[in-house]
Amino acid sequence: MGQIRDSSSKISHLSEACEFPSGFGRKPRSQIPNAASESNAGGETEAAVAKPKATTAQLALIFGLWYFQNIVFNVYNKKVLNVFPYPWLLGSFQLFAGSVWMFILWSLKLQPRPKISKPFIVALLGPALFHTIGHISACVSFSKVAVSFTHVIKSSEPVFSVVFSSFLGDSYPVQVWLSILPIVMGCALAAITEVSFNVQGLWGALISNVGFVLRNIYSKRSLQNFKEVDGLNLYGWISIISFFYLFPAAIFLEGSQWVQGYHKALAAVGKPSTLYLWVLLSGVFYHLYNQSSYQALDEISPLTFSVGNTMKRVVVIISTVLVFRNPVRPLNALGSAVAIFGTFLYSQATAKKKKGGEKKD
Repeated sequence: MGQIRDSSSKISHLSEACEFPSGFGRKPRSQIPNAASESNAGGETEAAVAKPKATTAQLALIFGLWYFQNIVFNVYNKKVLNVFPYPWLLGSFQLFAGSVWMFILWSLKLQPRPKISKPFIVALLGPALFHTIGHISACVSFSKVAVSFTHVIKSSEPVFSVVFSSFLGDSYPVQVWLSILPIVMGCALAAITEVSFNVQGLWGALISNVGFVLRNIYSKRSLQNFKEVDGLNLYGWISIISFFYLFPAAIFLEGSQWVQGYHKALAAVGKPSTLYLWVLLSGVFYHLYNQSSYQALDEISPLTFSVGNTMKRVVVIISTVLVFRNPVRPLNALGSAVAIFGTFLYSQATAKKKKGGEKKD
């Protein structure tokens, strides 16, 4: 029972700290036979199946890869949108690239292929819809404002998570409610002092938060009967279904502008191969950084993950500010810092809440 509680703790923590549906957990392959033998023997201790702690070198590699993939995605995603401002098409391609990546993994047997059934697909329709809303809204925001501003506003996702979950009956300690205050105040200060401020960019980031939070909440309810499917496979199938949601809408909303926009983008970039490379990198690294974030939680504790996730956002913001040379006012920087610090406090408060719940069990 201790192993089950630990697994569910990681799953729920990942959904709050990162853009993953709740219910996305990965049972490490090395633990599967151990779990089976534990159920058969009946007398083995948890220590027999506990994973060794990651070394400092392993942690550096895990975080380094995770941060690097995030930076590459954000830089090339923005580079494409600067010359080809059609987020619906780019967002569709990113989901398509992730889908192709998963089919390659399944075909080469690098990832176990999940058993697909009609109930499984039906259960994914809701989470995939909210994932689509969250993804495309973020893409729209990236196309309208500086990457750093979008990330600051997206750091307010815990606010929506606490509010929506509370309406549905969940309860949170005072520490959690207090932790969202600096997030709200920091985001507000960052918004009113943002040089690249755009209403569509702001609303895109906020709607993205709503989409991902609703995806997390809905996933808890619709995917309870499919816990045997690991996190990467669930994420892969949600990407596939999301692509079929998004691409028809992209054709309807932007399709008539793509040819003209393509020629303008070529004129701005110079070489077609450069534009193609940027698009490809944005698509591949969009999937890779999501994959790495869930794999990172396999190797480290939820608390370490939450700290790493907070620092990841700081690293991405600083990197994109340096790459694109976005002007940053002192008050804007202060607001961003306060908001991100609030997400750190939130992650600490929720981690303590989960530990308290496990002790009661």
